[in-house]
Amino acid sequence: MTADQAGARDDTAPRSAPHVPVVIVGAGPVGVTAALLLARRGVRSVVLERHRDVYPLPRAVATDDEVRRILQAAGVPEEFAALARPANGLRLLDARHRLIAEFPRRPYGHHGFPQTSMFDQPELERLLRDALARRPECEVRGGIEVTAVEQDADGAVRVTYRDDEGEHLLRADAVLGCDGAGSLTREAIGAVWEDLRFEESWTVIDVRTRARVRSWEGVDQVCDPHRPATFMRIGEDRYRWEFRLRDDEELDHERLRELVAPWVDLSYGDDFQLIRQAQYTFRARIADRWRSGRVFLLGDAAHLTPPFIGQGLCTGMRDAYNLTWKLARVLQGGADERLLDTYESERKPHTRHVIRLAVATGWAMTGGQGGAAAIRRSLLAAACRVPALPAAAGHRLSPRAGRGPLVRRHVRPGGRDLAGTFCPQPWVTADGRRTRLDDALGDSLAVLAGAPLPPSVRAVAEGIGARVVTTDSLGDDGTLAAWLRDGRADAVLLRPDRIVLDTVPAGAGCFTDIAGWAPLLCTARRPVPDEQPARPA
Repeated sequence: MTADQAGARDDTAPRSAPHVPVVIVGAGPVGVTAALLLARRGVRSVVLERHRDVYPLPRAVATDDEVRRILQAAGVPEEFAALARPANGLRLLDARHRLIAEFPRRPYGHHGFPQTSMFDQPELERLLRDALARRPECEVRGGIEVTAVEQDADGAVRVTYRDDEGEHLLRADAVLGCDGAGSLTREAIGAVWEDLRFEESWTVIDVRTRARVRSWEGVDQVCDPHRPATFMRIGEDRYRWEFRLRDDEELDHERLRELVAPWVDLSYGDDFQLIRQAQYTFRARIADRWRSGRVFLLGDAAHLTPPFIGQGLCTGMRDAYNLTWKLARVLQGGADERLLDTYESERKPHTRHVIRLAVATGWAMTGGQGGAAAIRRSLLAAACRVPALPAAAGHRLSPRAGRGPLVRRHVRPGGRDLAGTFCPQPWVTADGRRTRLDDALGDSLAVLAGAPLPPSVRAVAEGIGARVVTTDSLGDDGTLAAWLRDGRADAVLLRPDRIVLDTVPAGAGCFTDIAGWAPLLCTARRPVPDEQPARPA
């Protein structure tokens, strides 16, 4: 039964069922990060997970500086830094391992972190679970099978689940479906996949070895239509290879030696521990809808991204960051329900863009035979000789947010529009100590000003609960003042996810479109008081 259908049925469940503001289905990195982000805004949640502990095998291995900023917002930046390994970028190689193109990544990006970092997913999941255990607003219940997600006529969501003690029911104000590609939550809202036309079977090999491995400390993508491959160093002694194998091909020790020979020389006596060998089908898909009422899809429940640009997990983490501040503002701050409409309208176009980039990279690796492959190599090599292209390729992973209720575009002659872009994050001085900008701004809306503000702007900031911070009070390296000058803005209104919502153009004296966004952020409706934590019924 879908959530829409359930809304029309009689409510036969007991009204005394335990209530929790948010139920999150799935305790992977996206679900747990969503719980941490909600907790930092005072919103309680229960996370329901079918596994009793962290899934022990590696899956995702790469993240970018934007997602490291999200982990900062979740409260675990230093813990993640301790296990992450910065990478130099991406190289495209031909079948003979000659360089076609190189896309370098900087050790300090726009968001204040290395532009690419490698990590082990079980280690990330463990540190996120440990952080969650320290938050009284969150609870993970493992060994759970969620059997139904149904929406009542009054808008509440009923989640039925089963554990060793029997069947239980929770009533929630909202449900976040972070339950992966086989999502029950996606079925509950009646969403279906849109196929973006990429499907290939690959073998993934995770290895631990002290042998000498030839690595440039970045990712190698071998663009060979006969034998495409990916190689990356994950940790001090951890490596991953991915190969597209034929259906009838077996990967024994001799075949493995042959495949990894360009990077490492093996013999039977070498220290070469195979941690995991698994076959995956890489797909490109996106759900036709991500929301029904107060039920939302995030991560692999909403989209599947081929791994060639390392954005599968990253895209889901962006979902969590985008949705949680809006949901918290509706549940805790009484903001307009229409604020939640912007989740899908903002995230879906960006996700489609990232999937298309991943598919294009997959095509560069695998598409075409003979002459087509040679032409592809020549075109790629020629394009990447343009100096700005390799650097610009990385920025395409975080394009400007499209114009909408929470992105108010206003272009002035001679200056670029900052609305929809991310505010840079330099180190600043706050309360006498060095810290990152986001930590100084806090978790809510903020007005960042490079010039004195008129009383009208300060009154607007106070009305929406935004902190006002001036660039000259932050003691950064001049990055923020230069960024505002380049955008010809006296000030910007930053959303909690640090995207620019609106600007005060230089000399204008006020934001460009208060009437467009203020009704979503402010309302006279009082939020429903939170209740005590719910225990299994």
